Amino acid sequence: MSLDFRKDLFADERDDNLNVVGKPIRRQDILGHVTGTSPFFDDNKFDNLLHLKCVRSPHHHARIVSIDTAKAEAMPGVVRLLRGRDVPVNLNTLLSLLDFGLDDEPVLAETKVSYWGEPIVAVIATSEQAALDAVAAVEVRYEELPAVFDVEEALKPGAPTVNETYPGNHFVFYENTDHQRLRFGDTEARFARAAHIVEGRYQLTPIEQAPMEPNGAIAAPETNDRFACYTPTQGLFFSVGTCAKVLDVDLNRLHFIGGTVGGGFGGKVDSVCEPLAILGAMLTRQPVRYVLNRAEEMQVSAPRSAELWEIKDGIAEDGRILAREFKGWFDAGAYTRLTSYGVVKCTGHLPGPYTIPAVKSDIWCVFTNRTPATAMRGFGVLGVDFAIERQMDKGARAAGLGPMEYRLINAYRDGDMKATRRVASNTALVECIQVAAEKAGYPLAPEYKAMTSMTGASLTQIPETVTDSGRRPAGYTAIEKTEVSPGLGEAAQVQPTPAAPVARARTGGASSLPERPSYAPQPAPPQAAPPPAPEPPEPAPAKPRYSRYSSSIRRR
Repeated sequence: MSLDFRKDLFADERDDNLNVVGKPIRRQDILGHVTGTSPFFDDNKFDNLLHLKCVRSPHHHARIVSIDTAKAEAMPGVVRLLRGRDVPVNLNTLLSLLDFGLDDEPVLAETKVSYWGEPIVAVIATSEQAALDAVAAVEVRYEELPAVFDVEEALKPGAPTVNETYPGNHFVFYENTDHQRLRFGDTEARFARAAHIVEGRYQLTPIEQAPMEPNGAIAAPETNDRFACYTPTQGLFFSVGTCAKVLDVDLNRLHFIGGTVGGGFGGKVDSVCEPLAILGAMLTRQPVRYVLNRAEEMQVSAPRSAELWEIKDGIAEDGRILAREFKGWFDAGAYTRLTSYGVVKCTGHLPGPYTIPAVKSDIWCVFTNRTPATAMRGFGVLGVDFAIERQMDKGARAAGLGPMEYRLINAYRDGDMKATRRVASNTALVECIQVAAEKAGYPLAPEYKAMTSMTGASLTQIPETVTDSGRRPAGYTAIEKTEVSPGLGEAAQVQPTPAAPVARARTGGASSLPERPSYAPQPAPPQAAPPPAPEPPEPAPAKPRYSRYSSSIRRR
């Protein structure tokens, strides 16, 4: 049984009579929050608690020439120092737990640092101040190296190698590909038919999650050679798996206690503090607390990655988007963390909530000498959505339509084929726009008010798709095809249904908006029939009117 919740099971409940949303339901944890009694990881108190702090790189990119810890080790209150050689498995990446990507990030740097603030030596002392004093006494000599902070520069030949695991400064995806590709339909042919070409360039900067509670962990020995870890992690099982791998111990030796998270927003999934806290407890047999201060939280806690986008749209005279091309670069910083996963998520989201019969996308996960990036509130989707919606505003202006009308024309309807080759269902963008227009007092013409996401699908099959080699692979259903492509044999020829004019006024118009055309395939003529007389050649398409908009805020 197919469970299409909104349309099949709850078809009679579309009046927004919801059971929880919009109603004063008491949160389960609200009393603890308002009375100050909610338990956080740092509320756990231990006798003989030790404190861990890290020596961090003052350079964005440098070779470590030497490390002298003699003065620090002799200081009062210092119990132990940890170096990269003390970490059982000193190279890791979070997504290795899912067999995705290569281990590329050291827990403690040994030969080279690749971002400002990268940890090199961990100091364990009887007080936080003693640990900080010892950190200042560690002497590290560096040979500074050229650094790169721009994704486009990082991919150029001769750029400094940020991450030795990925010498080309880009993540390597499955099947040894250097970026994520999406191919759907024939963008080149569609652009040739466009009345308007709109291009945009969009730069997004890193964003720190800035939780009130910084990243941290407290680890303590238990009986039977087990170790407890009190942590505010957002991914408890990710954290315990990461620590078991880095420390080379069985999972059953680790007892993770989560609980209230004092703000995370995606920034507490990387297990930054847990491995060193547990390792300190293992080596000292005492409880160890490792918590970032506010300066560390802002500088070395992983932010949302910076993104750079270039988008090109081909738009028909009636306002329908015929083709869209994406080029995207995610700035992973020095190491992978979760950025490569964000690229995969992003590719699955394209081209946004709009039906576009030809889509081409190329997205890179790029390494630079920035702080490693990670998740933040819908990462992989929100950045490109910002770029898409700015592009939609530009497209509306080029087509002479209002921003809401333009989106209503192009929004997914149920039954539309997505560029990811899945059929759109439970779509509701049309209705959302209509409600937003009503609430904002935006005057929609009757033909736009009459639109619905439940009918009017225009792209119901996979279009004939051009690959990078220029070939059209067999097995794809041709849509709007006017000639048999080489290599497809007796493929069915499909004649396009001409689109009727669309009302182009912002607030109305005399003509009514037609239903979106259906491109149902027509059978090819029987082989025995005589060949039809050749049709006169089609006139050359009019030269597109270029509306070039540029929105680029470059951050060096």
